[in-house]
Amino acid sequence: MVGLILVGLTIAMVVWIIYLGRPQPTTTPTVAGIPCDHLERKQVHYHAALQIMYNGQVTNLPGNTGIQLDSSGNVTCYYWLHVHPQNPNVIHIESPASQTFTVGQFFSVWNQYSQANGLGPRKLDATHVATFTVQSGQKIVTYIDHNDGKGPQLYTADPSAIVLQNHEVVTIEITPPEVTTPPTISWGSGPYTGL
Repeated sequence: MVGLILVGLTIAMVVWIIYLGRPQPTTTPTVAGIPCDHLERKQVHYHAALQIMYNGQVTNLPGNTGIQLDSSGNVTCYYWLHVHPQNPNVIHIESPASQTFTVGQFFSVWNQYSQANGLGPRKLDATHVATFTVQSGQKIVTYIDHNDGKGPQLYTADPSAIVLQNHEVVTIEITPPEVTTPPTISWGSGPYTGL
């Protein structure tokens, strides 16, 4: 009888350990209409770049922005807008359906990702660009390079409304100093090969 009780307790303990070690469901919220899926979506897949300039220098987007990792470093989900570490400042737009996405939506995903990982807010508004606060005497200047041979063009409307397009480069600067010709990205070479 004692043996049966011990076997029963052992089985119950093994079941309990397995139960506690099971993968937990992700609770990553949908942000700005963009869910965090367990797989990268390839039905729609293109790339746009976002450069943030402060003090005349490009500040890179953090790798894995929009890619949620568990405590072991394994991917638990991908937002449809995300950044891979090997492609600096490139937003991978990967969704199951054709729709437009904006710079503002990317900032919403970035803000969610950043706060969920204890890195603080990432904003885009009249007085903030990512972690930078616009000070007295400074302003936000935005350029868009549509990769059409015209180079970066000044954009005077709200940068959060910019629709992300394939091989577009959006540069948001806090000036002064103003870099009147923002750096370009050479699509198809270096870390941008194959994009």
